[in-house]
Amino acid sequence: MKLPLMVTALAFAALLAVEPAAAVTREEAVVQNSMVVLRELQSMPDLQIPDQLLSRAEGIVILPANVKVSLIFGARFGNGVLLVRNADRGWSNPVFVTTGGGSWGFQAGGQVADIVLVLTTRRSIEGITDGKLTLGADASVAAGPVGRTAMASTSLTLDSEVYAYSRTRGLFAGVSLEGNGIFIGRKANRRFYGGEDSATAILARPGVPPAPADELVAEITRLTSGAGERVAVQAAERAEKPSQRPVEPRTYPVPDQESRPEPR
Repeated sequence: MKLPLMVTALAFAALLAVEPAAAVTREEAVVQNSMVVLRELQSMPDLQIPDQLLSRAEGIVILPANVKVSLIFGARFGNGVLLVRNADRGWSNPVFVTTGGGSWGFQAGGQVADIVLVLTTRRSIEGITDGKLTLGADASVAAGPVGRTAMASTSLTLDSEVYAYSRTRGLFAGVSLEGNGIFIGRKANRRFYGGEDSATAILARPGVPPAPADELVAEITRLTSGAGERVAVQAAERAEKPSQRPVEPRTYPVPDQESRPEPR
């Protein structure tokens, strides 16, 4: 299959995945699909984002129906939303974003995937709001830890700025996105927020965002606050648990040979 035809086919498939109903705008459909992706990811106990990471999240990017095509040259593109922590540790209005990136090498095929990025630093968020964040260059990116083992671990280093999760063919797993850029979707923001396209203004906008963005904010608030409470409980239990010192074996004195009675 030639590259233009492959790109067209996969782009059409992605559009079908987010095609709005008659009374739903494209931006509303992106928000609704983002909420579905997040809920489905967190409904998988062995693949969900660990509480330790959710409690530390400074921002979350959700990219439903992200398209990847390759034929010698590779490309990835899609639309989604960004939400960030406020000063009170609540969550902001969603800002619409786009993603794109390319690669070179022997490759062929196509893929539609749902992607969730967990941002752990303010620097990575500022890179997006300032215009563009290139994963792997402007911010370190790693495949996100998953599963019950990761959730129960107390030694997750979490030293990357961005952790990536991807779902392809119904399963979520870590994904490498180095070289992909994330950009502010100004046109989508203008359409959804009545002419406002500044990411900074939208993120600082007070009050409840328009529907269905209010439901997405509520869902992320529920997930992260629950994760924070569980992490705090685990930390308190570890602090209350008495330290387990190794028990030293008891020794008994051996009687001196000379003091033993003579056998009869």
